[in-house]
Amino acid sequence: MPVELKPEINPATAERLQTQISDLCEEFRGVFSRETVEQIVMQSLEAMGQVRFDDFLPILVYRLSRDRLRATGQAAGSIVKDVPEVLFVCVHNAGRSQMAAALLNHRAQGRVHVRSAGSAPAGEINPAVLEAMQELGIDLTEEFPKPLTDEVVRAADAVVTMGCGDACPVYPGKRYEDWELDDPAGQDLETVRRVRGEIDARVQKLLSELAPAD
Repeated sequence: MPVELKPEINPATAERLQTQISDLCEEFRGVFSRETVEQIVMQSLEAMGQVRFDDFLPILVYRLSRDRLRATGQAAGSIVKDVPEVLFVCVHNAGRSQMAAALLNHRAQGRVHVRSAGSAPAGEINPAVLEAMQELGIDLTEEFPKPLTDEVVRAADAVVTMGCGDACPVYPGKRYEDWELDDPAGQDLETVRRVRGEIDARVQKLLSELAPAD
């Protein structure tokens, strides 16, 4: 029986969300029940409250739900982690944590898996951050601010906070770091470039410690 969605969601969007629930149930068959998948999707839909109910909503909810399900499985041990998991957290997930995640993913070339999140996610990524990353050939136009959830923290091997350390739960056995960096929000492109450079240097050091190159 299809899960009941909010009445303000238009029928086309609701139909796509129902299809995605079925797709996720198939992907995670044997790992999660349909009830769990539906719960995660509904929670993700609520978390994307700042996103307009338009054509982009279903795919963003799907991507967020899929990542949360994988993190939940990893934290429980029902999904094996092949490489270290790194989580970057800032307040809005619109600047520093997005740059850090993209830079580490670019540098690691598969040696680690990266997530990012925000304690109070914004509605979109900072345009100056998009431009600064594009200068390095890193396209963030398909990324979006994501909420900080318990399962992504539990799944991480290393958690890096940037100005929101108190918002991130602490679990034993994980590596925690807090990087003091200027917030690029409202800054000019030159300042964002400087912050990008500081993040890149720290990212390379973190990568060398978590997953040294052969």
